[in-house]
Amino acid sequence: MTNEQLQQQIDTINRKLDVILEEVELQRRHRREMEDLKEDLMRVGKDLYRSAVEELEEVHDHIQTGDMLYLFKKLLRNVNNITRMFEALESTQDFLRDFSPISRELFLDFMNRLDEYDRKGYFAFLKQLGNVADKVVTSFSAEDLKNLGDNIVTILNTVKNLTQPDMLQVINNALGVYKKLDIDVQEDVSLLSLLRELNSPEMRRGMAFALKFLKSVTEQNSKHKLTAIALPQSN
Repeated sequence: MTNEQLQQQIDTINRKLDVILEEVELQRRHRREMEDLKEDLMRVGKDLYRSAVEELEEVHDHIQTGDMLYLFKKLLRNVNNITRMFEALESTQDFLRDFSPISRELFLDFMNRLDEYDRKGYFAFLKQLGNVADKVVTSFSAEDLKNLGDNIVTILNTVKNLTQPDMLQVINNALGVYKKLDIDVQEDVSLLSLLRELNSPEMRRGMAFALKFLKSVTEQNSKHKLTAIALPQSN
């Protein structure tokens, strides 16, 4: 064997030794890291054990081993329910995450709508309605409200009749005539002048209308009184 071949074998052995030494160093470093990890885990475990012992010391009078076993069995029997509960919670979180932009838009639209109502005077109107309600409550007694409830049908029928087109036209005509009246009554009015006015065709027609109107009202009142008297007798 020549010197060159011998040198090559030595170089090969040196390279292998270097690899072995690197591997040994890695193993030593890994072993040291594992030892450090074990020491850290031991310290953490000891701290957890001491904390657990201290915490359990406070509740050991209120809990027994059988209770823990029962709870563990309960958890095992309800694993599917717990899983579904977590899935529902995740779905709720996803829904809230997706609904959050929509809710912001709805809130902004709601605030803009409130601002619009405020500018139009809705809130001031409602405030005045509250004042009106306060005045009504303080001005009327419970007996007044009872009488109003007993006669509400009659009141509504009266309002209904007043709001008929022909009745509204008559009232409108009367108001129009009243607005156009320019009556100047003299301070010294003689009885003879009044008699002459009563003898005029317009006055006679007016008095005839008034008499017929009063007669019709009296007849209607008489019919209502007779009906009111007859109803208890029929029962």
